[in-house]
Amino acid sequence: MIIKLPDTPDFSFDEEAGEIRLALPPVFSFSECLQHLTRSSTECMHRVEEGDILKLMSIDDQPFLLRISDSGDYLRIACLNRRIEDTTIWLELARGLREWLDLERDMTPFYSLMKDDPMLGKLTEQYAGLRIVGIPDLFEALCWAIMGQQINLAFAYTLKQRFVSAYGSCLTWNGHAHWLFPKPRDIAALSPHELTKLQLTARKAEYIVHVASLMDEGSLSKEGLLAATGNDFQAIQKLLLNIRGIGPWTAHYVLMRCFRDPSAFPIGDAGLHNALKRLLGRSEKPGLKEIADIFSRWRNWEAYAVFYLWRSLIP
Repeated sequence: MIIKLPDTPDFSFDEEAGEIRLALPPVFSFSECLQHLTRSSTECMHRVEEGDILKLMSIDDQPFLLRISDSGDYLRIACLNRRIEDTTIWLELARGLREWLDLERDMTPFYSLMKDDPMLGKLTEQYAGLRIVGIPDLFEALCWAIMGQQINLAFAYTLKQRFVSAYGSCLTWNGHAHWLFPKPRDIAALSPHELTKLQLTARKAEYIVHVASLMDEGSLSKEGLLAATGNDFQAIQKLLLNIRGIGPWTAHYVLMRCFRDPSAFPIGDAGLHNALKRLLGRSEKPGLKEIADIFSRWRNWEAYAVFYLWRSLIP
């Protein structure tokens, strides 16, 4: 029996199969999500298997290994390591997945803006349905951004894999390890020197331990930042920039991937520069002023323009 809840029309529970269905927005491409999720062979926070996504999530320190399958108009979500009959747990897991896969964003204004755009029109048509795959957890988003400062993407993934393997928690299923990101309390207890053994620089190690300490003591949290600023993204940016180790690129990256600010604009991003260089057919990367001028016509949708430009770099 398929059970629908009146206050959550996009959610239904298949009681017999013990799985849920999440209705998809009008323009959504599961295959484009997979392109992003499989861009590195060393990704450790999810696994793609036979066209499905396997992701470990946690509620009240209880692990739930989810298999996410595309069924056209909806996603089928099954839990592999336990049977869930409590719909409140399913609702919480569904909320996390909607945020992760950007299912709540109305993309109509973005596609209308890009329809006849001479630069991004073809990209948004080619990759239609691509959403910004997020990093809903603030600690994970900050750590990933700090690790990625001024290094190439491949090495950033290597650092994340080492960090998660050393300090995260693991569930082994069918011979594969599935990971949860380390908790702030576990990293706050470390000395920065411990993290340099993973080949993090001393400065990055210090920044990560400092962020972990702020979050462990309760002075920094996603909920706290949203509450303190009334969901004002510019105010959140200012607070992030007050944290040691958080510069403009890192702040905008976190606003984009964690807080879902559509106007976040990591203008100094090397991948963005390479994508524009290729798109413009040049031998040199454009300067920051030219990039700002180009993006001025995509105002309030800069984050999505950046994400589509990043997508153009994936073969």
